[in-house]
Amino acid sequence: MYGVDAVSKKCVFEWLKRFRDGKEDVKDEPRSGRPPISTTPDNIERVRRILEEDRRLSLRMIAEELKISLDSVTNIIREHLQKRKKKVYAFPPLRRSSNV
Repeated sequence: MYGVDAVSKKCVFEWLKRFRDGKEDVKDEPRSGRPPISTTPDNIERVRRILEEDRRLSLRMIAEELKISLDSVTNIIREHLQKRKKKVYAFPPLRRSSNV
């Protein structure tokens, strides 16, 4: 009936469990753990500068140069710089002629 817009059964059961436990909010509780330390304003600026200098660098190369994780570089590019790295293939796809 609702297709892809429907909430999953797993999610509904999780909400039901929370309501039974007395919680009235469906938002996740704050998690403990180490806060992200690689996504700093300094690193965001460094990634921006690197991309301005050479857009052909891979995410892995940027991560190695800045000594931060690949996930942090991906997060900085997508979330903070709102850019997408395009996949570049070494060999472009072959085009067939229509005379074959």
